[in-house]
Amino acid sequence: MQPYLGALDWLGSQQDNMTQTLIRWANINSGSENLTGLATMTTELEHAFAPLGANVATLPTPTRQIVNAKGELEQQALGDMLSLRQRPDAPVRILLCGHMDTVFGADHEFQVCRHLDDQTINGPGVTDMKGGLLVMLYGLMALEQFTLKDNIGWEVLINADEELGSPGSAKMLETVAKRNTVGFAFEPATNADGTLAGQRKGSGKFTVVCRGRAAHAGRHFAKGRNAIVALSQCITELASLNGQRDGVTINIGHIHGGGPINVVPDLAQCSIDVRLPSKDDEAWVQDNFNKVIATHQQHDGIEFALHGGFGRQAKHITGKTKRLYEQVVATAGELGMALDWQATGGCCDGNNLAAAGLPNVDTLGVRGGNIHSSDEYIILPSLVERAQLHALLLMKFAAGELSL
Repeated sequence: MQPYLGALDWLGSQQDNMTQTLIRWANINSGSENLTGLATMTTELEHAFAPLGANVATLPTPTRQIVNAKGELEQQALGDMLSLRQRPDAPVRILLCGHMDTVFGADHEFQVCRHLDDQTINGPGVTDMKGGLLVMLYGLMALEQFTLKDNIGWEVLINADEELGSPGSAKMLETVAKRNTVGFAFEPATNADGTLAGQRKGSGKFTVVCRGRAAHAGRHFAKGRNAIVALSQCITELASLNGQRDGVTINIGHIHGGGPINVVPDLAQCSIDVRLPSKDDEAWVQDNFNKVIATHQQHDGIEFALHGGFGRQAKHITGKTKRLYEQVVATAGELGMALDWQATGGCCDGNNLAAAGLPNVDTLGVRGGNIHSSDEYIILPSLVERAQLHALLLMKFAAGELSL
């Protein structure tokens, strides 16, 4: 450990700086659809990462296709990505991924940090994942003090649409994954003990649009075709697919339709989240969705449309990926951290990196809990803890102690 102590000790002195920066970042609303807030956050990150001396670029993110309230397809603009590259010709190249967006929109009630005690802060995105971005940054700052830093190159990609499933940045994630050796992402640990996420399910997002025929609910009820009723019957059948294939879950997460109650509604739609343990499950889900839609399509005056697809493949812990997990756990042990990993149904950009063939550990971020809620909190000492783990991993790769 002797060659690494200087950088690790320096990180140990950075708790206050990291905490102050975290509060400032978390108080900037950067919800996935708040383009102004995301632009402000990008500027903050550019300033914070500038001292590393890397080549910095702001990359436009392709639009994503959504279904609007009228049941029509439209393109939605997304926030820019931030890219940094240092020593891209080095024999070992490490990709560091994170996201600046949060699930809390500009109109959400949860906007400001507050201390719960001297070890804990409650705030929007403190754990998922602005705390993780600080772990990424400070680990790199420590690496750049290390005498053997030139033995490895690194690339940072921070996107602004991860909480949406990375629909616009997916292609760039694939590109950067294919030109690097190892990947680290900075999603929060799966629990307050710091456990890493291991195997992850894949995911798909779908929208079902049902169109009927409007009519006066009193005078001409029989002439109408109720889109809400038709969609409800379809939803019941789609939901009944749960339990028919091991590990596959189908969640009807949102439904919208209708208007004045004296009108037979002519439009209704629902959004569906699908989780699946294997890519082989995709065909089964798609086939059964198509069959259900086709059955209900036959009703007189009713029209259905199915939009969406699968955005992330399942991530499996095998081969070089398993070896990397073992190395991370062993390195954490040298710092006195007892880490392990566990399977999860959650998805992240680690799925994308794995699908592109890059061995990666995707939960090097902070410890905390209650993410995606107004009770989200971070355990503050984990900022330094995880930054030290990140830095030690980078330095060990640079020193040749770790390799795949």
